Amino acid sequence: MKPKCLIAAVALMLLAGPGWAETYRIGAIEIEQPWARATPKGATIGAGYMKITNRGTEPDRLIGGTVGFARRFEVHSMTMEQGVMKMREVKDGLEIKPGETVELKPGGYHVMFVDLKDPLKQGDHVKVTLNFAKAGTIEVEYPVEAMGAGAPAAGSGGPMKMDKMGH
Repeated sequence: MKPKCLIAAVALMLLAGPGWAETYRIGAIEIEQPWARATPKGATIGAGYMKITNRGTEPDRLIGGTVGFARRFEVHSMTMEQGVMKMREVKDGLEIKPGETVELKPGGYHVMFVDLKDPLKQGDHVKVTLNFAKAGTIEVEYPVEAMGAGAPAAGSGGPMKMDKMGH
């Protein structure tokens, strides 16, 4: 690797740390690191993840959302019951207590995009409107990561950004 390319790659990796990821705020609610997984062709559901922090003094709830790329948005939990993984819709919404951070991640709480109109493709960005009981609604952009990804890539696709720069 040429020295200039190496310097550019290292600088981009430093920028791609947690501070580079988009943070969204509405009222006392802060949303960090939203991301979704790519889906195979023909899939009818997709999943989205994020960290939600309540910086306020009263609890709030993620009660729903809307997406243009699927018919429904649902909040789900995943739990182990007698050695079996069970997924259920959280009908009353996901509570975020004052000062608490709730991480929606694979194997735990997550959002479901039901009846996808098209597959979610790695490298795409999809818009999701989240609805909180007290804070209201906010549009959030989810970068789409690889199928089976366990967490977002550094800076939501850092290596792809390096490729686009020609390094």
